[in-house]
Amino acid sequence: MPGSRPFRLVSAGVVFLGLLALAGCAGTNTHAHGPEPRMAMKPPPINANDQRFADWLTGFRLDATKAGITGSTFDRAMRGIAPDEDVVAADQNQPEFVKPVWEYLRGALSDKRVARGKALLAENSELLDRIEKAYGVDRNVVVAIWGLESNFGDHMGTQSVVRSLATLGFEGRRPDFGRTQLIAALKIIQAGDITPEDMLGSWAGAMGQTQFIPTTYLAHAIDFDGDGRRDIWHSTADTLASTAHYLQVSGWQADGHWGFEVRMPKHFDYALADMSLTKTVAEWRKLGLKRADGRAFPAAVEVEKASLLLPAGYKGPAFLVLNNFRSILVYNASTSYALAVSLLADRFRGQGEITGKWPYDERPLTRSEREELQSLLTAKGYDHGKADGIIGYNTRKAIRSYQQSVGLPPDGYPTESLLERMRAN
Repeated sequence: MPGSRPFRLVSAGVVFLGLLALAGCAGTNTHAHGPEPRMAMKPPPINANDQRFADWLTGFRLDATKAGITGSTFDRAMRGIAPDEDVVAADQNQPEFVKPVWEYLRGALSDKRVARGKALLAENSELLDRIEKAYGVDRNVVVAIWGLESNFGDHMGTQSVVRSLATLGFEGRRPDFGRTQLIAALKIIQAGDITPEDMLGSWAGAMGQTQFIPTTYLAHAIDFDGDGRRDIWHSTADTLASTAHYLQVSGWQADGHWGFEVRMPKHFDYALADMSLTKTVAEWRKLGLKRADGRAFPAAVEVEKASLLLPAGYKGPAFLVLNNFRSILVYNASTSYALAVSLLADRFRGQGEITGKWPYDERPLTRSEREELQSLLTAKGYDHGKADGIIGYNTRKAIRSYQQSVGLPPDGYPTESLLERMRAN
């Protein structure tokens, strides 16, 4: 799900939670031109929040009017809207357990998804020729995003985007996000691109076949089929062109590589495996990194800046990732997601097999265990900020410092064995 949403760049071993269900879905319909059947939405029960919501709606209407939303658009879109308790629950609760990255990739790169993607690449060849010519973005990557975000249009979400965003603006953890996105959604409706009834998506407000949030839609959606509407729900042309356009403005380099699976030499300094650290491919090569397939790095990438990614720590596969990988991270700031898109695009070409072995004996920590790990880091003097269970840059930096202090490979990867060692000490 792309855009300036409240996403975090999570640890590569912790899959971005909102994508887990999508990664495993597999439909059979090979066309994505019609609307997804809508489920009836049950209204929430009458409760003490009703007057509070009415007051919030009154204030929000003033903000919407200042933003250029007409009274008729507001009344049409907001008629009968009430907070959705399921959206509140989804926003306020994080699952205790997450899939390890290898299980996420297994679903994302399933044989069924690869075969479906290849068929759609062939079916839409002429359209993708025009999109590649217009935006310079690899068609395989565009179709891979399409496949991961909605299973090629089969699973776009069935919730009212207006209702979800109104709920988030009213009592979400990030109310400013909800209000901003709701105003953007109203602008989309006012422009005539979609009706309120057909503006369906996820509980977080992501919409259409490649799950744009409203502000991203306003900035980057394209009317590629020329019918006067930017329709990422029903038009394959608009969906794929909008996705390519967003990647283009995110810095995609035409004919560039996303990265390579690599092998490190013995006694490698794993502290260098950090997405915030970049070196040229030539510099990495001088440090002993080699392509896992034994081939030489293309001469054209020698001067490109790259980072070393260890999705499952030093025991698992390693990847040297380049600029185009970072462009995918702009679309969705999860390294696991960007890796899945990149490998799926390669699978469409008959490539993308991983040669490294995953550490199947290392299970991901639960949320409460991650919080405990962070608390133990703080207690031992390795400051990382709040113990929130989110393994971000500061936590990985603190883990590396602790690992170095006890003679472990400093890969910054949180494991059960690391937690047990910290408990014992």
